[in-house]
Amino acid sequence: MKKLVLLPFLFIIVGVIVFIWFLKNVEPVSTQINYVNFRVISGSSATQIGSNLYKEGLIRNPLAFKIYVQFSGISDNIQAGDYRLSSSFNLFQIVSQLSKNPLEVKVTIPEGFNRIEIATKFAKSLDQGQSFIDIFLNESVGDEGYLFPDTYLVSNNATPGAIIAKMKSNFDTRTVGMELTRDQVILASIIEKETKSVEERPIVAGILTNRLKVGMALQVDVAPITYKERGYPKDPIANPGLVSLKAAISPTKTDYWYYLHDPSGLIHYAKTLDEQNINIQKYLR
Repeated sequence: MKKLVLLPFLFIIVGVIVFIWFLKNVEPVSTQINYVNFRVISGSSATQIGSNLYKEGLIRNPLAFKIYVQFSGISDNIQAGDYRLSSSFNLFQIVSQLSKNPLEVKVTIPEGFNRIEIATKFAKSLDQGQSFIDIFLNESVGDEGYLFPDTYLVSNNATPGAIIAKMKSNFDTRTVGMELTRDQVILASIIEKETKSVEERPIVAGILTNRLKVGMALQVDVAPITYKERGYPKDPIANPGLVSLKAAISPTKTDYWYYLHDPSGLIHYAKTLDEQNINIQKYLR
């Protein structure tokens, strides 16, 4: 009976100890006002963020951080990006800053994205709407193929024009000395969309070059117009990465004229139309 009477008191004592521990770990690490940039990596858990904050000397205890953000439901509101924090902030102030929009947001644009996909990705990452997408598309007319796919850190209030300029500047930087022609950029954009692996890109570039040399239509599925008209499409169909650009400049010399991918993504080459038809029957029927 005495044990049952004492049990509530034990809970109270434990609760008080935990509360005192939490209050102690809520306090700022320092009284000095020294701002630093703290980066939240995409996909980070509350445990990982807390650990990184502790390593940077911004909080007293990573467990206290985890407990607070999880019980308050704030953990799902923390976005990837850069934040301006100080060791003079208490735990509540740290979490409050992390709950706001970051100073900079990390946005990864995959190789082969076109302008619409790029605009949509940036709009979503920056919590923007259709107006942002429309402005991006309007201001990037003629830039398809030259918006270099990469990972970008951009301000959360970056304008479409600033982002476009940053991507084009990156293209210029990454292709220094390559002396690319527009036709090569167009070819690279087709290679980017047509191929499944890095190894096959120079070979596919060689096949498409073979077709162009004899006046044969390119006939690539990613650009339907190439079945109707000979030569290159008028504009790039997407934004190629460096490997595809290099393949367009230096295509592999090959006797192949045809290729196809089987359902598993493996490529099969053919030197003649008969061989291509055999491959179609074998791998696609």
